Amino acid sequence: MQLTDEEIAAMTPAERRDLIRRLAPRPHGLPSARTIQRLRKWRTVLILVCAAALIPWTVYLAVTLPDRYVARNWVTTWVGFDILLVTMLILTAWAGWKRKQFVFPTAFATGVLLVCDAWFDVMTSHRGSDLTQAILSALLIELPLAFVLIAGPLRLLRFVAIRHGMIHPDSHLWRMPIPIPDLYPDNLVPPSR
Repeated sequence: MQLTDEEIAAMTPAERRDLIRRLAPRPHGLPSARTIQRLRKWRTVLILVCAAALIPWTVYLAVTLPDRYVARNWVTTWVGFDILLVTMLILTAWAGWKRKQFVFPTAFATGVLLVCDAWFDVMTSHRGSDLTQAILSALLIELPLAFVLIAGPLRLLRFVAIRHGMIHPDSHLWRMPIPIPDLYPDNLVPPSR
């Protein structure tokens, strides 16, 4: 039996997901659903433990760090950071040009690097024209570009999820589950809670 474009267009998102699940080849080497759940649980615990440990460390730094500090390897630090930023921008541009899914992590990471760059430029600048230049650069270049690099791929990811019937078009990306084969055998979307 062969489906026509009209028949596919008339399907509900749930019917499309079921069709995709049935037609897609089973990925080889994918861990079991139980292993995936266990890894997800332990990674989440690890992240939360790190976040909890970072809170007292941040308070300690706020109380003990001096207001002024002469940094060792200052030039190497900033040049190295900018080399990393240029590399990530090039990787993102390449992935976008070639329409590779690699654009999702590279664009997001590049956006985060630009936010960090803006923050440290402003916070480490001296008063006067140095600070003015850092603020203008952050507001006019770094932060808007960071927004484009973070929001653009997230919108594209949402579009892909809608296109593949993973979420309803009125749904938000943050509600989109990660589809795991065989974890939810009747559907790629977990049951509502």
